[in-house]
Amino acid sequence: MRKVYFDHAATTQPDRRVVEAMLPYLEETFGNPSSIHDYGSAAKEAIEKARARVASLINAARPEEIYFTSSGAEADNFALKGIALGNQQKGKHIVTSQIEHHAVMHSAQTMEKWGFQVTYVPVDKYGVVDPADVARAITPQTTLVSIMHANSEVGTIQPIAEIARITRERGVLLHTDAVATVGIIPVDVKELGVDLLSLSGHAFYGPKGAGALYVHKGVRIVPFIDGGVQEGGRRAGTENVPAIVGLGVAAEIAKAEVPGRGAQLTPLRDRLARGLLERIDRVYLNGHPTQRLPSHVNVCVEYIEGESILLFLNMQGVAASSGSACTSRALKASHVLTAMGVDPALAQGSLLFSLGRGNTQEDVDYVLEVLPPIVERLRQMSPLYAARKDS
Repeated sequence: MRKVYFDHAATTQPDRRVVEAMLPYLEETFGNPSSIHDYGSAAKEAIEKARARVASLINAARPEEIYFTSSGAEADNFALKGIALGNQQKGKHIVTSQIEHHAVMHSAQTMEKWGFQVTYVPVDKYGVVDPADVARAITPQTTLVSIMHANSEVGTIQPIAEIARITRERGVLLHTDAVATVGIIPVDVKELGVDLLSLSGHAFYGPKGAGALYVHKGVRIVPFIDGGVQEGGRRAGTENVPAIVGLGVAAEIAKAEVPGRGAQLTPLRDRLARGLLERIDRVYLNGHPTQRLPSHVNVCVEYIEGESILLFLNMQGVAASSGSACTSRALKASHVLTAMGVDPALAQGSLLFSLGRGNTQEDVDYVLEVLPPIVERLRQMSPLYAARKDS
């Protein structure tokens, strides 16, 4: 049976060069980076080299603007809670969007329990945030705006640079969750104009367990984890040296390969999207038609649940998802799709195919071969489909 992995939004396979770079730090170079002897110094040097590589990937001005975390989710939590608590003397209001990753959404909800006010700006039918809505939401008490760079479910890329111009004029900090974009498309913090940016290594062929938060020099943010002086005193805990080294190598590889990744993936994405719409009736493409990631095809299939399709696809060797990996087992309509105005019943039939650098045209054609019969079989068992045919 052919195996096709179309779930790169959930995680990517670590590059062999990444794995090889990590191995020495799991074995002989095992020192604690905080120790002052040679073992510790070697580990500390490796961390700083990785920090410089990550800074270079996103064009940060200084390596010390990169703070390593355990994940993109931790980086998001760090950004929202650290900025809100560190700047509450100015005000206790945060602005975010209705389609953020749950790491941002749930952090914002926690801040509401702590006495902060949060405004959730809407999106249009393509999942795009209107900068004018952000401008209207900002008040004199607003300390932070957090809008994701691109949505990990539908792939829509947001107008972050335009939003940044508004936040700068209003004296408000801007954070973007760029887990879906760093290492996939070019990301430049200077061009975007953001003050904080979250990223995650396993999203671009690095290891799990290593993420980072970019914090522009001079931004006031309180520590997210207390208990030590690591990461400039802002993130306590002994560093995960092997994973950080792997993240650094993945960043260096991505800096060289990102332009080619988009050129490779876009034709495959378009071939898959076009084929699905042509071969299966009542299938609807989600997300912006052009301002979207080169890797994402998100569709809704009417009359059947996405989870059922995924199970049958898996039996055919195809790995895909029904949305964010953090909510794929929740068996409820995607908050992203419902915020875009998709009917909750239709949203239950959502499928996300997220492509990666190892995928080929043959992979796409295989999915286009096996999926239509699966949809037809499930529709024949669907009472909703039967009712539609009888009406």
